[in-house]
Amino acid sequence: MKRLLRILILLLVRLVGFPSASTATRKPMPAAPRVLLLRPDHLGDLVLTTPVLDALRTHMPNAHITMMVGPWSSEVVARHPALDRLITCPFPGFRRATQSILEPYIQLFRVAQQVRRNNYDVAINLRPDFWWGAALLYLAAIPRRIGYAIQPGTPFLTHAEPFHTPEHATVSSLRLMSAGLEAMGRAALDEPYTPEQYPLVFMPAKDEQTWVTERLQHVEIDATAPLVVIHAGTGAAVKLWRTDAWTSTANILSTTCSAHIVLTGSMSERPMLEEIAQGIAPKTLLITDATVGQLAAVLKRADMVLGVDNGPLHLAVAQGTPTLQIFGPTDVRIFGPWGPAQQHIVIASTQRCPSCPTIPCGRLDFRPDELPAHPCVRLVPEQQVEAASIALLQAQSIVKDNKI
Repeated sequence: MKRLLRILILLLVRLVGFPSASTATRKPMPAAPRVLLLRPDHLGDLVLTTPVLDALRTHMPNAHITMMVGPWSSEVVARHPALDRLITCPFPGFRRATQSILEPYIQLFRVAQQVRRNNYDVAINLRPDFWWGAALLYLAAIPRRIGYAIQPGTPFLTHAEPFHTPEHATVSSLRLMSAGLEAMGRAALDEPYTPEQYPLVFMPAKDEQTWVTERLQHVEIDATAPLVVIHAGTGAAVKLWRTDAWTSTANILSTTCSAHIVLTGSMSERPMLEEIAQGIAPKTLLITDATVGQLAAVLKRADMVLGVDNGPLHLAVAQGTPTLQIFGPTDVRIFGPWGPAQQHIVIASTQRCPSCPTIPCGRLDFRPDELPAHPCVRLVPEQQVEAASIALLQAQSIVKDNKI
C-alpha cells in the first residue's frame, strides 16, 4: 500500500511540476550562478561530504553557494568558509521519529514552494538514493538538477549520472560535483580523488580548543602524556562492540603505553560509557556534553581515537588524528576513513551473521529482539583491537619524536 501510494504521488509530482520544470531548463546560466547543495544525512555522512564545498568554491569563486541540511548535522558545515548560506530542513526519513504516511509528501510540496522563491540556477542532490530531494528540486523548478540515476528519483533530474558501487562516499560526492561543474560549463575536478587532494574539513574554534584544555587540566591529565579517546557509541545498535572489550582495551593502553583515556558520547550514551569506565583502573574522563565543535577539539587533542563506524570517527580523521575503527555490517570501501592510509586502521568483522547473505550486509535497521542473532561486530576479538591500537599509538609516538 505504501509503495503504491508513493508511485501515485510521484506521478502527480511529475504532472504538476512539468510545466515549470520544463520551462526553467531554458534559462541561461549566469556568470555568478546560485547553487543549491542538498544533503539530508547525519554527522558522519556530512563530514565525508565537506571536500566538495572547497572544490566547488575553488572552481566557481563567484557563485552564491547554499547548502540545505538536516538540523541534526548543521553544525558540521555552519562555519564552512565556502558557504554563503545554510538552510536546515527536517527531511522525512532522517529525523529518527515516527510520521504519518502522507507527511513526507505534504512536506515536499511545502518546502518546494520555499526553495522556489530563492531562484537557484543549479542544484546538486548529493545523497545518491534521495528520491525526495530529487522531487523537491523538480517542484522548485530549478533549471539544472544534478544527481545519481537511482530510481525513483531519476525522472526529476536534468543530469542523471551513473552510480558506481562500491565506491567511497566522498568519491561519489566528488564525482557528482565534477558532473555538476561540467553542467555549468566549468572544468571537471582533477583526478584522482584522494584524501590528500580533497581532505575532510572541520576546524574547531580557539574557544573550543581552550574548553578542552581546561577540561583536561581540571582532571589533572598530563599534557605531555599520550591521550586516547574512545567513542564507543553509534546510531545503530548492531554496530556496537562489547563494553567489556572497550574496558579491556583501555586498560591495556593505559598500562602498556601510559595513555590517559577519555570516553566521549552523547548524554543518552552515558550509561554505556559509565559501564566501560567502571572497569578501567585509572580515573577516566567522560565527556557527554560537548558540542560538535568541542568534540572536534577533543579529537584534535588526542593522539589516537578508537571507535566503531560512527560520525565522530570521521570527525577525528578531519582533525588529522590517527584512528582505529571497527566495522561489521557497513562496507569499509564506502564508509571507511577518508585520510592517509598509514594513519588509520580498520578492523572489519569476518563473522557473517547466520541470517545475512554476506558480510558486510549493509543492513542497520534491526529490532532489539533481532540483535542477538546479528553479533558480527561483537565477535571482533579484543586481542586484535588491542594489538593494533598499541602499534598505532607507538607509531604515532615515533612520528612525534622525529618531529621534535
